[in-house]
Amino acid sequence: MKYIERENQIPYYSFESFEKVAFVRHFFTTRLGGVSHGDQESLNLSFNQGNEPEAVAENFRRVAKALGVSCDDIICSMQTHTANVEKVGRKQAGRGVTKPLDVTDIDGMVTNEPGVVLATFYADCVPLYFVDPVKKCIGLSHSGWRGTVGRIGNVTIQKMVKEYGSNPSDIFVAVGPSICQNCYEVSEDVAKQFIEEFGSSKYMDDIKELCYPTDDEHYQLNLWKANEIVFLEAGIKKENIEVAGICTCCNSKKLFSHRASHGKRGNLGAFLGII
Repeated sequence: MKYIERENQIPYYSFESFEKVAFVRHFFTTRLGGVSHGDQESLNLSFNQGNEPEAVAENFRRVAKALGVSCDDIICSMQTHTANVEKVGRKQAGRGVTKPLDVTDIDGMVTNEPGVVLATFYADCVPLYFVDPVKKCIGLSHSGWRGTVGRIGNVTIQKMVKEYGSNPSDIFVAVGPSICQNCYEVSEDVAKQFIEEFGSSKYMDDIKELCYPTDDEHYQLNLWKANEIVFLEAGIKKENIEVAGICTCCNSKKLFSHRASHGKRGNLGAFLGII
């Protein structure tokens, strides 16, 4: 993953594997380059974190400019840590930015329609990107710990299979900036769910890759590894998986992190569209 700064544009992260696919535009934002103030400084992309609506709207306009699209082309999710994935298109364009966010419980979206941009939002959870260069369709999903246990990555892939005839072996996937294992302490009950779901996978060499105890009640959880297992078991080729390896909590001066800020933060954005 590359960090890109261009004159008169917001800085962003870009996946090298997706840059080779001519029909998509994508990036992952930082907290830099916007007009928000306070704990949400400066490129907050949430209308619900206490910022002035006009500041957030201006931040979206800067995102759209950097992508080379209009705010009317962006389709936002309504994330509640589910594994629900929705098929969207021009009918939903503008949702959450220039039109009301009129859905609930949608953590992932897929489309094959040109001229729309999928958008999901983060401050430690895992962004999952999907591009099928054969069927020319895409997906974008928000995967917190609940979504990861619920295998939203596989749900998104199966939605692309059902709606567009994708073959998982053709799909390129990417894991965006999110909290790393060293920073992500969870309770024993959460860790047990991951051990039960992923611990016996043939793609697991050592359970400590997934989670390891720090004491009798706490574990360090690896969401990156869990989602990699989801992808491999869904039929994604290992060489088609790109993991950013960038921790939001370790890099909280550049990225919003719920853990690092104790909840006083804005939202980062993952964007993926078809030209």
